[in-house]
Amino acid sequence: MAAAPRERSPFLGLLPLPERTAIAQALRTETVGGLVLLGAAVVALVWANTPWSETYERIRDFHFGIPQLGLDLSLGHWTADGLLTLFFLVAGIELKRELVVGELRTPATAALPVIAAISGMIVPAAFYAITASAGGGSLDGWAVPMATDIAFALAVLAVLSTHLPAALRAFLLTLAVVDDLGGILVIAVFFTSDLNLAALGGAFAGLVVFYLLQRFRVRGWWWYAPLGLTIWALMYNGGVHATVAGVAMGLILRTTRDKDEDRSPGERTSHLLHPVSAGLAVPLFALFAAGVSVSAASLSEVFTRPEPLGVVLGLVLGKTVGIFAGTYLAARFTRARLNPDLAWADVFALSALAGIGFTVALLIGELAFPDPAAAGPVKAAVLIASLTAAVLAALLLKRRNGVYRRLYEDENRDDDHDGIPDIYQVDAAVER
Repeated sequence: MAAAPRERSPFLGLLPLPERTAIAQALRTETVGGLVLLGAAVVALVWANTPWSETYERIRDFHFGIPQLGLDLSLGHWTADGLLTLFFLVAGIELKRELVVGELRTPATAALPVIAAISGMIVPAAFYAITASAGGGSLDGWAVPMATDIAFALAVLAVLSTHLPAALRAFLLTLAVVDDLGGILVIAVFFTSDLNLAALGGAFAGLVVFYLLQRFRVRGWWWYAPLGLTIWALMYNGGVHATVAGVAMGLILRTTRDKDEDRSPGERTSHLLHPVSAGLAVPLFALFAAGVSVSAASLSEVFTRPEPLGVVLGLVLGKTVGIFAGTYLAARFTRARLNPDLAWADVFALSALAGIGFTVALLIGELAFPDPAAAGPVKAAVLIASLTAAVLAALLLKRRNGVYRRLYEDENRDDDHDGIPDIYQVDAAVER
């Protein structure tokens, strides 16, 4: 007689141990980086609103580089176009890992987070478009409220001292990974300057060489570092935002291990660059992007001008409604069973937390509104919306923290001190 089919794990249920270990390592770095990011944003805001604000602007606008290679940029642009490429490189590696061995590797497990993430990008863009159109404003900023900043969100969780179960954190991470992909596609397609086909052809050729080096198992950073810098420079001169080079190389890097490897090239690269990205690159970008002048007049513009108001409504309401509705409808359509230890209120709280759209939102805001006079209120709107989403999520999560603490303790209990949580050994014993 054929064996009965194994019951599918519930939505937001216990993660497989290898997946949980990998996610815990990634989130640990993101949390520390998020706290540094939070500090950099505060420093930028304070600095830009003191008598030394002119010094801040002079440093941010200081130009240096190699003009002969088309790389004479301001310090602010070096952080946005250069250092932030490391962030997208790490994001590309994480997306590749999710596609190959993570939550996105099969349609059944990918359906819920992908639908939720897409809904969480479309609905905020619609909120912005409706608000901007109704007020007679520009539609150029429609993509600003689309992205979730996972590092900032995790920093909020760290400050709150919440005990979210691993499945909820993994769901938030997967949402952010798909969000990052959506953000980079928007940047690549909609925010390109005059294209230099020769430079783009060179960048593409460099990516082909990068792929061949991976394909033939060539090792050694001295091959990849100069090649990566060349690809980045060609992509920048090609008219496509240079961060696209980062995510492209991240997607090419191999994330599966050969028999003689302790770590795959993607794992090794992420291990080396993730702390640099989270602890240096993104905070430096925030330092020079978040320095907006705050006054009664500028704050009033956020709620009286259609573009910044659309950003606020898109991040705070659009993200919450989009992710929650997308998740709920996808679960009903796929007949997914929610973890009985959790409630839909937990998904709603996580959806509100995803309204923190700091890093990529600021980047797209700069690209959508090149004029500083127009970009200032939009940046202020991103900051206000992210703070509002953080406060709303904090209120929703804190009221359920007792449930989270119990689940967190259950899934981390290791009474026999063998390094493996007891809950995994109990499940294995039941199966035997």
